[in-house]
Amino acid sequence: MALACTALCFSAVTAVVLGLFVKHRDTPIVKANNRALSFTLLISLLLCFLCSLLFIGRPNTATCVLRQVTFGLVFTVAVSTILAKTMTVILAFKAMTPGRTLRCLLLSGASNSVIPICSLIQVIICAIWLGSSPPFVDTDSHSEPRSLIIVCNKGSVTAFYCVLGYLGSLALGSFTVAFLARNLPDTFNEARFLTFSMLLFCSVWVTFLPVYHSTKGKVMVAVEVFSILVSSAGLLGCIFVPKCYTILIRPDKNSSKDIKSRKFSRGNEA
Repeated sequence: MALACTALCFSAVTAVVLGLFVKHRDTPIVKANNRALSFTLLISLLLCFLCSLLFIGRPNTATCVLRQVTFGLVFTVAVSTILAKTMTVILAFKAMTPGRTLRCLLLSGASNSVIPICSLIQVIICAIWLGSSPPFVDTDSHSEPRSLIIVCNKGSVTAFYCVLGYLGSLALGSFTVAFLARNLPDTFNEARFLTFSMLLFCSVWVTFLPVYHSTKGKVMVAVEVFSILVSSAGLLGCIFVPKCYTILIRPDKNSSKDIKSRKFSRGNEA
């Protein structure tokens, strides 16, 4: 009940943030770093929170298959979107140099192609998993004495760790790119927030693996749901809370006039 309520609360918060961004879609802070990517990330985070509900309750064949596949795909979309946002920051900075061909890449939206490419790879891994040894409903009589627990058997454990491994490598790559771009001089450079979000994301899932293997039965599922909620909330908070603060509390910082004055003062300092 606690995990389900938490998931629904975070889903509602994400929906509110998405509505706020749609309402202020023409303001500078939303338009920076590609607002389409921000919308994509918010929708994927909303699905991340909702997918945790598949892990709660009595398992059946459908939920056993959907929970792992949905988890892998929606988190891949979220992490690849963060990678695309970071690449947009780098391309925007590099494109300011005269004669750079990167300007064409920025205008063509080449960074956005990272999302379908990375997602397609995860789809292929999940398809191989479902085609070879898909998850199924099983019983566990060893975790708790005198109790028979209905659980989801992952089928191919190798495929499960391939999904996690690919997601982890993608998260590590996103963290590395964001870390390298954190100090680029841009008015709304969010690479620093992206770095913090990916650091938290990686920390949660690195901690998840040993804890997951040391638990059994219902606690194992609770650990997985908790990791999903914490990592998703970390991405939502680190990336979008500063922007929501500027939109709601400091609207004077979210205007073209303020941006021009800041750029002018930076030019004088240089």
